Amino acid sequence: MLDTVKTSAPVLILLGPPGAGKGTQARMLENQFGLVQLSTGDLLRAAVAAGTEAGRAARAVMDAGDLVSDEIVIAILRDRLKDADCAKGVILDGFPRTGAQAEALDALLADSGQRINAAISLEVEDNAMVSRISGRFTCGDCGEGYHDSFKQPAKDGVCDQCGSADFKRRADDNAETVASRLEAYHAQTAPLIAYYDGKDALKKVDAMGAIDAIAKELSAIVSETTA
Repeated sequence: MLDTVKTSAPVLILLGPPGAGKGTQARMLENQFGLVQLSTGDLLRAAVAAGTEAGRAARAVMDAGDLVSDEIVIAILRDRLKDADCAKGVILDGFPRTGAQAEALDALLADSGQRINAAISLEVEDNAMVSRISGRFTCGDCGEGYHDSFKQPAKDGVCDQCGSADFKRRADDNAETVASRLEAYHAQTAPLIAYYDGKDALKKVDAMGAIDAIAKELSAIVSETTA
């Protein structure tokens, strides 16, 4: 049981292919509504670092070069949702990725009387993702996202959020890997759009425009679905 999470706490999902802006928009919603952004990668790293039971299981799998199972990810998510800061609600970024994960998430939330308030699909054009992905970089300290064309730091070389001068780019943010990542998204994750539409939880947002315009539309959706 997630006894420290109120049943009224909203649970939101951001869907979209690599480069759609899920991380950027999730952080903006986090700041505006006091929600907690939960990404699979961050959850895994934190659980491993904390040495929780699920974290130790994840470390063993990763050290063996294998993919962490859905059961372990769900266990880590269950542990994280017990933390007090999640009482205001969470934004899931990058999870679920498959139908099986979506069903497991439904079961997890049902245990605490919760549900998905909204699954928001960021709608983008595949051919625009190459330039988006190849131009992005993040702060090495706080993780704030930036882009060569769309979102430069206000002061060149200095993170707007934490003042760090340490920036990094993912090695796989290049044209050669984008196509395979998009293919995987369409095969595994895009079917979730129909899944959540069938549950009357789906919201679609045109994510090809300006970041602030997208954020405004997302803000309206969150306000409506969490009221």
